[in-house]
Amino acid sequence: MSEQHNTDTVTPLVARYLDIEQVTQGGGKLPYTMRYSGKLRIPSERAHRELSAALKAQKLNVFLREEQGQHEIVLVRAPARPKRSNPWGNLAVFLLTVASVVFTGALYELGDSTPASLNEWLTILPSGLPYAAALLSILLAHEFGHYLAARYHGTEVTLPYFLPLPAPFSPFGTLGAFIQLKEQPRNKKVLFDIGITGPLAGLAVAIPVLLIGLRLSELDQLPAFIPAGDAISLEGNSILYLLSKYLVFGQWLPAPDTYGGLHPVLYWLRYIFTGQPTPLGGADVFLHPVAWAGWAGLLVTSLNLVPAGQLDGGHILYALLGKRVRALWPFIVAGLAALGFVYSGWWIWVFLILFMGRTNAVPQDEITPLDTGRKLLALFGILVILLVFTPIPLRIISGPFGGP
Repeated sequence: MSEQHNTDTVTPLVARYLDIEQVTQGGGKLPYTMRYSGKLRIPSERAHRELSAALKAQKLNVFLREEQGQHEIVLVRAPARPKRSNPWGNLAVFLLTVASVVFTGALYELGDSTPASLNEWLTILPSGLPYAAALLSILLAHEFGHYLAARYHGTEVTLPYFLPLPAPFSPFGTLGAFIQLKEQPRNKKVLFDIGITGPLAGLAVAIPVLLIGLRLSELDQLPAFIPAGDAISLEGNSILYLLSKYLVFGQWLPAPDTYGGLHPVLYWLRYIFTGQPTPLGGADVFLHPVAWAGWAGLLVTSLNLVPAGQLDGGHILYALLGKRVRALWPFIVAGLAALGFVYSGWWIWVFLILFMGRTNAVPQDEITPLDTGRKLLALFGILVILLVFTPIPLRIISGPFGGP
């Protein structure tokens, strides 16, 4: 089909939806076939839906943009239809992840002992099932929240890919999971729904798992002194995790001997963001493996809601603010870099965002805004970020440390 034929047949169709003021023909080095500027005649969501359906037979994708007060309809040659994923590959990595997480859970039950034979290993492995079931249920809920939202809106997407990594290489037995969008979401509403359903679905499972796990956990004293060669690990606190421990045990944990003259709110804000002072000698919860899985679920939600790039938080923020989100990007990077001075792991995130996280998932229709209900849900999502964000995920305290 020639470009002239495209113009003759497509332009009258576009004119039904747009008062055309300017036409630019693409091709060559330009990444589009045609670009039309003007003012939309009807609401953008309807215009995109109807025009996309009308041009589907001509294998043209429709993109709506707004530049300097002008509406633009950009037509791009549709790529080949995405190939269906091979579900056997997804199943294979999931089964490997199950084995990895069960093995990691069994190691937590073992403590310092090590089985001497294969039979002993086979005997102890079932003890890792509660931890594995708890953690994998959270990850499955999170990823299938994304997947089902994408499928509901007709967006091509892969099944979840799980990433096995057993202890001691990972404290959880997995690096998590991900899905991959095979096409751009239709509009900001679809992008928002796909972005937010994963964290909310995962959190809906993680919270009861955490509370059940805390009920199974024990309250005890941390050592006042760590001798040379020994070490303890302290999981990080978020506001939600702190509240969960208070709900179960009736006290703020890890319980300090004294607030050092600070108001309790200021003390806990300092502790959440710096991990100081180290609460050796105070009471703390010694986590049951199910509680550890619930805490990991909060951490996964926290990391995914970092508002940058292709992360869930990046999808949510772009759907809410559009291109204006780029103005926030330097502040997000600076904030994470500042946290790197108290937890060096954040510098890795800064590196990832600088080199791989600057590109957002841009929808086909960038004009249609979120409706009121989704905007309210976005505000709730921001509240969730504040509640689950864990500035210092994990601290390893080696001896000699502490003492009278």
